[in-house]
Parts: sequence; structure tokens; C-alpha cells
Amino acid sequence: MMDVETLQLLRLARTGDQAALGELVLKYQSMVFATAFRRLRNRNTAAEVTQDVFIQMLRKLPQLRDDNLLEAWLRKIAVRLSINRAVRQPRERVGEETALDGARARGATPLDWILAREDAQHLREGLDRLRALDRETLIAFYFEGRSLQEMSDQFASPIGTIKRRLHTARIRLRETLSELQMVG
Repeated sequence: MMDVETLQLLRLARTGDQAALGELVLKYQSMVFATAFRRLRNRNTAAEVTQDVFIQMLRKLPQLRDDNLLEAWLRKIAVRLSINRAVRQPRERVGEETALDGARARGATPLDWILAREDAQHLREGLDRLRALDRETLIAFYFEGRSLQEMSDQFASPIGTIKRRLHTARIRLRETLSELQMVG
């Protein structure tokens, strides 16, 4: 269930209130960006898709039938636009920033970027080796930024169970990463 303040912002945004629309963008932009980045693995492209999602939200807001489904609706738009972008630009190496882009974006040296890239690849390999439930739990919490309550709703499980799953999944990921470190 969406909080009363967000419902009010949504109603105001439907009437053309720019401030309310701005508040909604601020509230949901990190979730939309995380959703796009998870699929595209490129910060610049994910940022472009995030902007496109909110432009589409502005145009299609009257089509949203249930205000309580705003977050799911935005996530669905982000997924669809990310897939479209990946299909439309396959040669653009979706999922890989150049070393120069990464270094510029973070003010880091190319070596820092390469090490961070290796860590991210190592993490992805570890996540891929986990059971589906462990992987989905970690991704929902850490990459999609979902709250325990949102995860409880998503997985149809009590919050205590979600906390236990997170704890167990973190331990399994740590063990998997240690094994990968020994092998690699």
C-alpha cells in the first residue's frame, strides 16, 4: 500500500503540478536507475533510460489505473525500455563502460577502474552460482534497493523470514566468493 503523501503527490502530478512531479521523480529515480542498470550494466545508458522512463510516466500517467501500483508500473516501464535499448543498440557493448568513461565518471585512475570492474565481475560470478532464491533476495535488497516490507510483499513471506534469507544469502555469497578467490 502506498503512503498517503505519495498518493497525494501522484494526484497533484496528474493535474500538471510540476513540483509534485519532481518529488515523484526524486522518490523513484534510484529504483528506476537500479532496474535499468541491472539490465544494461552501463551507467550512461541506464541514466538515459531513467530519463526516458520519467518522460513516459509524464505522458502516460492518466493510463495508470491503480495508484498503488505506481512503483511496479515504473519498474515495468524501466525493464521494457532497457530491453528495447539493448536490442536497438547491440553493437554499443551494453554492459561495459570504457576504462576512460569509468575513470572520468569517478575521478579514478584507469587502474582503479579495472580493479573495480574485476570486483564487479567477481561479484556477478558469485551471484550466478547462488541458488535462485538467495540471488533474488540479495538483488532485490542491494541492487534494487527494496525495503524489507517491499520484499516481504514480493516474496509473500514475513519480514523475519526475509531477514533470515538475507543473512543466509550473504553467508553463502561470502563462501562462494572465497571459493572463487581460491580457484582464480
